[in-house]
Amino acid sequence: MSGRFRLVVPAAVLALLVVLAPSGRAGSAGQQPQASPQKPSSPQPQAPQGQSSQPQTPQGQSPPQQAPPQQEQQQPIFRVGVNFVRVDVIVTDKQGNPVPDLTQDDFEVLEDGKPQTVETFRFIKLSGNPEPGETPREIRTPSDQEFEVTRDDVRLFVFFLDDYHVRRSSSMAVREPLSNFVTKQLGPMDLVALMYPLTPVDDVQFTRDHQSIVRALDQFVGRKYDYRPVNDFEEQYAYYPAAVVERIRNEVVFTALRGLVTHLGSLREGRKSVILVSEGYTNTLPPQLNDPIAAMPGIGNPNRGQPRTGEASIAEDRARFFAEADIQTDLREVYNAANRNNATIYALDPRGLTPFEFDINEGVEFRTDRQTLESTLDTLRVLAGETDGRAIINRNDLEAGLKQVVRDSAAYYLLGYNSKAAPADGKFHEIKVRLKRPGLQVRARKGYWAPTTEDLARASAPPKPGPPPAVARALSSIVEPPRGRFIRSWIGTARGENGKTRVTFVWEPLPPPPGTDREPPTQVSLVAAGKGTAPYFRGRIPDASVTITDGAPGTGGTDARHGPYLVSFDAPPGPMQLRINIQGSGNRLVDAETRSVDVPDFTAPQVHLSTPAVFRASNAREFREISSDPDAVPTASREFLRTERLLVRLDAYAPGNAQPTVTARLLNRGGNAMVDVPVKAPAASGKPYAIDLPLAGLANGEYLLEIKAAAGDETASQLVPMRITS
Repeated sequence: MSGRFRLVVPAAVLALLVVLAPSGRAGSAGQQPQASPQKPSSPQPQAPQGQSSQPQTPQGQSPPQQAPPQQEQQQPIFRVGVNFVRVDVIVTDKQGNPVPDLTQDDFEVLEDGKPQTVETFRFIKLSGNPEPGETPREIRTPSDQEFEVTRDDVRLFVFFLDDYHVRRSSSMAVREPLSNFVTKQLGPMDLVALMYPLTPVDDVQFTRDHQSIVRALDQFVGRKYDYRPVNDFEEQYAYYPAAVVERIRNEVVFTALRGLVTHLGSLREGRKSVILVSEGYTNTLPPQLNDPIAAMPGIGNPNRGQPRTGEASIAEDRARFFAEADIQTDLREVYNAANRNNATIYALDPRGLTPFEFDINEGVEFRTDRQTLESTLDTLRVLAGETDGRAIINRNDLEAGLKQVVRDSAAYYLLGYNSKAAPADGKFHEIKVRLKRPGLQVRARKGYWAPTTEDLARASAPPKPGPPPAVARALSSIVEPPRGRFIRSWIGTARGENGKTRVTFVWEPLPPPPGTDREPPTQVSLVAAGKGTAPYFRGRIPDASVTITDGAPGTGGTDARHGPYLVSFDAPPGPMQLRINIQGSGNRLVDAETRSVDVPDFTAPQVHLSTPAVFRASNAREFREISSDPDAVPTASREFLRTERLLVRLDAYAPGNAQPTVTARLLNRGGNAMVDVPVKAPAASGKPYAIDLPLAGLANGEYLLEIKAAAGDETASQLVPMRITS
C-alpha cells in the first residue's frame, strides 16, 4: 500500500536501545509500489528487462492452455495511490517447480476475507543473467545502489550471519555451502549483501562483486555460548549472568533483523530474500551452562558437570514456559516487520541433521537437551513460515535447500489491487491468495499494515522547505569519498599573475576501509589542461626530487607518511580538467579520477574572494606554528574534532586599490546564522585575511562558515562546510 513512511534505524543503535527497553520496535508503516524502469530507446514501452507480461484473459473466455513462445509483450499498467496493494505470489507444482502459464483469472485475492479485484498482473521470470548486450552495472557509489535495487529485474539477497547463535564448528562447516551458493546459484545481475547482528543498517551495502562476499563468508566465525567480549558494547554486559547475556544477544539479533527488513522495505517494494544463518533461539539456559559470570565459564557454578541438575524440576519447567512465551512475542515482531516490508526470511541451520543441542562435555540431561533443540528449531520454522520463506533445517544437504531460495526468486506472479476497504487504521490486514486450478501450491505475503490517518496527512502534506541551494551544495561536499578510494583532495583558486588564476591542489591519504589491508598511496600524478590546450601542469606530488621533511600534518613541512601534499600552478580562466592518478609502491597505479574544474576569472572589475584554505591544529603549539608559517599546507578534510582549532586563510580583491571589508559568521546546517566570527585583516599588502575558529564550543553536527567581502555596493561570499565530531 502506498503513501506511507518508512523508518530506517541503524541496527547497532537499536541494539543499545533494546538493552534498556526490550519492548521497543523498529518498523514501517507500510509499503509503496515502485514503477519498474523502462528503456527509453524504444518508442513503444515494453515490460522491464528480465520480465514477461502475461496477457490478461477477458471475462467469459477460457484461459489459454499454453502461452505462445513468441508473443508480443503487453505494456505493464502501473497503479499508484494510498489504497493500492501489490502481492508477489509463488506458484509451484508438487515437485517444487514454478508454474509459468497461469492467467489473471486463475487467481482469487481476499483481504480480511473479502474478495478484491485484481487490476495488474505480471509473471516475473529472472535468471540473474543480463539481457543480451547488457553489462551488469558495478556498484561503486550509493547512487549506483539506489538505482539498481529498484529494478524489478534485479534480485536482492542478504546473508544475516548470526554469530551469536552459531557454534564455531558449525560456522566453519557452513562456509563451503554458502560460498557454493554464491558462486554457482547466483547470476551476474544479482545483488548480495552481508550483515552481522552488530552491523549498522547503513553499512549494509549491496554488491555484484560476488567474490568479495565469498571472502567475507570464509571469515564467518560462530560464537554461540562463547561470551568473551570482542568489542566495547559486549564489554558492558560480559560479566552479567550467562542467562542475562543470552537474552541480550537475542534482543540484539531480533532488533537487527527488524532494522534490516525495514531497511530493505525502504529500498523497494518487490521481493527481498534474507538468508538467516542461525541455530535458533531460546531465552533460557540449563543450570549446567547458567554461569553467574558469563565471560568466566564454570566459575561459581556448582551445576557444571552435574547432568541430573534440573531434571524434572517444576521451577525449570515454569521458567522455560514463560521464556518460550517471551521468545514468541519477539519472533512475532520480527516477522510482522518482515511482512510489512515484503522481506522473506530463509532460516538455515548450519548444523544440518543434528540430534542434540548441547555437546556431551556440557553435561546437560537428555530431556532438557531434546526440549531445547526442538524449541530452537521451532523458532527457525516460525520465522521462515510466517514470512513466506523456508526453514532449511535437519538436513545435511544444505546446498539443495539453498537452491530453493533462488528458485523462489526466479519466477513469481506480481498482482496488484486497490483495497475496497481502503483502511486507514494502522492495523495489519490479512491477504489470502487462492488458485482456481487444483494441484498447485501457492505462497504469498501474509498481508500489509495500513497507514493511519496521521500517516496519510503527512504523505499528502507539502515538503518542508530545505536549506538554500548554496548551503545544500556546500554541505554535499562534506561527504567522504566512496569506500575503496585512496585519497582525499582539495582544490583552491586565487589571483595569479598576468591575468591568470593560481590553482592549488592538495591531497592526503585516506585510511583503508575497516577489515582491509592495502598499501598506502605514495604519490599522485597530476595532469591539468584546458580543452584542446597544452597541459597547464604535469607532474607528481610530491616530486621525487624534493626532500620531504617529517613535520606535523598541516605545518610548513608535511608528514612523509600522512601528508597532506600540495602543488600550485597558474591556469587561464575557464574550464579545466584534472586527471589524477594515484600510485602505490613501485609507481603502481592503484586508483584514478578525472575531475572538471571551472577556473574563476579574478581580473574582472568586481569583488572576489579566493577559496578559503583551512588549517587544523590539535593543540596551541601546532596553532602557533601554523599561524607563523606562510607556507603551511591546508587540509583537504572537512571533518574535525571538537578538540581541534581551525585557522582559515583567504584573499579578498576589489576594483582598483579599494580594500574590501571581510566579515564572517557561523551558520547551522539549515543556513541560519548562529554567531559572528571575527576576521583578522592583513597586517601588510599581499598577506591573507585570517579567521581563528576554536571548535570546543560547538556540538557534534554540520556547520558552515560564511565569509563575505564587500566594497561599495558589490559583495562576494564563500561557504566553508564542516562536520564536527567528538
